[in-house]
Amino acid sequence: MSNRLAAATSPYLLQHADNPVDWWPWGPEALAEAQRRDVPILLSVGYAACHWCHVMAHESFEDEGTAALMNANFVNIKVDREERPDIDAVYMTATQAMTGQGGWPMTCFLTPEGEPFHCGTYYPPRPRPGMPSFPQLLVAVAEAWTERPDELREGAGQIMAHLTERTGPLKESVVDDEALAGAAAKLAEDEDRVHGGFGSAPKFPPSMVLEFLLRHHERTGSPEALSIVERATHAMGRGGLYDQLAGGFSRYSVDAGWVVPHFEKMLYDNALLLRLYAHLARRTGSEFAERIADETAAFLLRDLRTEEGGFAASLDADTDGIEGLTYVWTLKQLTEVLGEKDAEWAAELFQVTEAGTFEGGASTLQLPLDPDDEPRWNGVRSALLRSRADRPQPGLDDKVIAAWNGLAITALAEGGLALGRTRWIDDAAEAARFLMDKHLVDGRLRRSSRHGVVGDAAGVLEDYACLADGLLALHQATGEARWLADATELLEVALTRFADPEVPGAFHDTADDAEQLVHRPSDPGDNASPSGASALAGALLTASALAGSAAAGRYRDAAEQAVSRTGALSSEIPRFAGHWLSVAEALRAGPVQVAVTGPDAVSRVELVAEAARQVHGGGIVLGGVPDAEGVPLLADRPLVEGKAAAYVCRGYVCDRPVTSVEELRAAL
Repeated sequence: MSNRLAAATSPYLLQHADNPVDWWPWGPEALAEAQRRDVPILLSVGYAACHWCHVMAHESFEDEGTAALMNANFVNIKVDREERPDIDAVYMTATQAMTGQGGWPMTCFLTPEGEPFHCGTYYPPRPRPGMPSFPQLLVAVAEAWTERPDELREGAGQIMAHLTERTGPLKESVVDDEALAGAAAKLAEDEDRVHGGFGSAPKFPPSMVLEFLLRHHERTGSPEALSIVERATHAMGRGGLYDQLAGGFSRYSVDAGWVVPHFEKMLYDNALLLRLYAHLARRTGSEFAERIADETAAFLLRDLRTEEGGFAASLDADTDGIEGLTYVWTLKQLTEVLGEKDAEWAAELFQVTEAGTFEGGASTLQLPLDPDDEPRWNGVRSALLRSRADRPQPGLDDKVIAAWNGLAITALAEGGLALGRTRWIDDAAEAARFLMDKHLVDGRLRRSSRHGVVGDAAGVLEDYACLADGLLALHQATGEARWLADATELLEVALTRFADPEVPGAFHDTADDAEQLVHRPSDPGDNASPSGASALAGALLTASALAGSAAAGRYRDAAEQAVSRTGALSSEIPRFAGHWLSVAEALRAGPVQVAVTGPDAVSRVELVAEAARQVHGGGIVLGGVPDAEGVPLLADRPLVEGKAAAYVCRGYVCDRPVTSVEELRAAL
């Protein structure tokens, strides 16, 4: 018999709809039920592609005895962290404060009013050293609530006071050339020079940090910054983190050498990495970076595209409950598909060994060197892909998230312009039309949709900011006025509804009229994706260079104020300020604006392409007819003797127009 989750639009909640647990979705009804029964809330937060969420579900939530304990003593609430990042942010902050770490599944015990008094992550069905079993924990919490509820409430109040103090706005500080150089130097100290990237296992793709270092190289010429980017992108794209057969990146590597991935594939990772590899290919001419960008875009468009034109959230880490089942290979499997000679060649190429690099003697596929026989490589790759397609496939979380789609639109539009891939731009425009037509309801964004039906969850700051940024990238790639108008509409809502009225430059992650949780989240740090505030700062800066003089100053001032609040974060822990640092680099660089006018697209194409190759990260490139309606950057930019002309501008102050690729290259 299905529980209350059967009507959910979240694939993660639907995974739990047939549990014997009496789950509630988050909402006032669930909190009211806890108050009526005077029992604690058991809050379980996860997401559809999460391996350990599946493990805990199979071990505990599908177990009749455990479910009976939960139902008798708690109101049990299940939350999809991707659909409700505001709820996740509040209780993840509490979990990290209590335990020193976080992760999913997240398991929190709350007062009936929603204040946390005990938090953790995964709990096993049987005791482990230093960790109780989940049933033991349930009994202990239930007894504590019965015997000393006032003590638990008092502890919850202290935790909330700590969260309020811990998450206050950052102090103002200068982010100048010296600060940016210092951040780059600290990142150089933290680099893993052996394996590329930063830190040890588990190792996550540092896409935003690498984007900053690439921009820093573009502005300053730093060879060290570029070498860090090249080492990391080479290691990630050659390792098991990357799908060597079909393209696309897994979430992270469980080892320091990028060999064994955690196999879930997330839209936000692949969008950010597509953008990075496209920018690297533009800057250096790297054929390797261009190939990875092409294959990653193909993965997005083939495997994550929804029928409505948006992009799905993720592919699962598991297949039929087994992690990596779809992707890993043994020598025997290679031989069965390829025959002995080609299998031997492929095994050496992909680093597939008898002992294996994964579990059970299987290996992930790596590609340390490009194959020396391209026809043979194409045949082997095609045969393995056909065979892999016959295996069970990971589940697709097909909800469409506004913020993550904004990242994908940005990557496809910018990458398409930089690498001359017009189809990417068309696909980005289709996704943008879907988001604006379906997710914008009565002038406000909704967070997610599924099968074309929009959900109830309100958009958070990252939704407005990332989608606005994507629309601005699309405006540049197409010259269409609609995308600029739509972007500025979102930015105005963000400035009105999310800004902290008492602290200039600070922003909350939820709107001032959103559901009131026990704490209003406001996290400035960049983590797996840009923070809402850093994404907004970037979009405001871009808009200041595109929206015309009337709005330019206001948008730029807001971006500068926001960046000025991140100096300490950027200098002390730059690995968690990658997008902030990228925005700061764009501020220092101008950003440069290149307006290309021509009587038609054909006459402009070479100048636009050259500008897209030459501008620094965060720079603006836009082509169109002179004085195009609704496109301020093209106002008063006439043709030169009837020919297409490029205007290189900074703050709407432009150099003499040029008409040849050679002149434009020299000007940039």
